[in-house]
Amino acid sequence: MTALADQIARVEEAIEVACRKAGRARAEVELMAVSKTYPAETMAEAAALGLTFFGENRVQEFATKALHAAALRETWGNQAVRVHFIGHLQSNKAVRAAELFDGIDSLDSLRLAERLNEAAGKLAKRLPVLIEVKLSTEETKAGIDPESAEAAQLLEHLPNLKHLDAQGLMTIAPWGAPEAETRTCFRSLRAWRDRLAQAHPRLNLAVLSMGMSGDFPLAIEEGATRIRIGTALFGKRQPYAGPAE
Repeated sequence: MTALADQIARVEEAIEVACRKAGRARAEVELMAVSKTYPAETMAEAAALGLTFFGENRVQEFATKALHAAALRETWGNQAVRVHFIGHLQSNKAVRAAELFDGIDSLDSLRLAERLNEAAGKLAKRLPVLIEVKLSTEETKAGIDPESAEAAQLLEHLPNLKHLDAQGLMTIAPWGAPEAETRTCFRSLRAWRDRLAQAHPRLNLAVLSMGMSGDFPLAIEEGATRIRIGTALFGKRQPYAGPAE
């Protein structure tokens, strides 16, 4: 067994344990392998081992990896590999992001939504999106304040953007926070999802993307339907050394 295969097995076991503890079926939780800063060859190895859903946070970085897409897909075979964007997306990169990615999990403004919708329309595709919600006081965290006028505006107009497929919410818990604070963050996202789904019945907000390598068991216990795992699968991440976004 390779090192990556061993790590995948460990993560899967931890997911199973968290699901049993929460009284949930394993099938309720989707595993996204966060491959940012790791080479395309690592993605190919992961796909060969059964991981087919990846997350990237830089448009330019994945554009370079995408150059190897034809060769990688030969390795992946017929598996339906998907790659979603999970970082802060500048609106001037919306066109390129719509071309490269199978979904955008960090939508945080109406302006960005409109640009993605226009770009997806020109590509004749319907682009899945998650709304990134900021529930932490950390200034470095991205996302939209769910109580803001901007959030209300986005939610009101999103059903009319026919080339976007709104699927749910995403958040990032505070770094290194105590368990109680982390749980509060995850519970808050679930509560906001329930409230917003009731207020905006034209939107499908079933997906709750929350939980990373250090806190995904808590996220599963609090209702996550998608977890984003990087270092627990691939090891310590090297600093990004490519071109600036």
